[in-house]
Amino acid sequence: MGLIRPSRRLLRLKDYDYSQPGAYFVTVCVNHRRFLLGSVIDGEMNLSKYGLIVAEFWQWLRSAYPYVCLDEWTIMPNHLHGVIVINHHCRGGSRAAPTRECHLKPLGQIIGAFKTVSTKKINLYRQTRGTPFWQRGFYEHVIREEKSLNRIREYILTNPLRWQLDRENPQAAGKDDFDDWLAKFHPKPQNRGLEL
Repeated sequence: MGLIRPSRRLLRLKDYDYSQPGAYFVTVCVNHRRFLLGSVIDGEMNLSKYGLIVAEFWQWLRSAYPYVCLDEWTIMPNHLHGVIVINHHCRGGSRAAPTRECHLKPLGQIIGAFKTVSTKKINLYRQTRGTPFWQRGFYEHVIREEKSLNRIREYILTNPLRWQLDRENPQAAGKDDFDDWLAKFHPKPQNRGLEL
């Protein structure tokens, strides 16, 4: 008899175009939620060597995708939270004018590229070629209004202070009200994501 696998919950919104301009709150977790990115000490995140690599490649997204802007982001012991903004136009550079139209890649491909390049560098450092570093998939939330964006920014900035309530912390002592707030959103957006 074959192994029965639990069905995976589809996190993406049906019929939503994740390459359209907008703001997206994402969470990416380390495989098996291992504490490899650093530790929280007295409410401050102290990055490990792997956490520093993750920070480097999160910021790499800006140069790899000229239509991507990074808003608030933080690295926690076993995950990363960030707001990614996809714009209509490419930023200017040595080869591109600032108003040049871009072919926008979907959010999933952008996060996939981040996971691939950061894993490659971490595995090179650890001498563990081909070993998965990130958990499969990622969590995303389409940000639809400025008020929500500000709430998410505050959550990201204060996440190390709230580590004792974080659902990704196996020793969490309580529940974070942010999780309840985020769960209240209707699963299908009525319009496009917030454009910045």
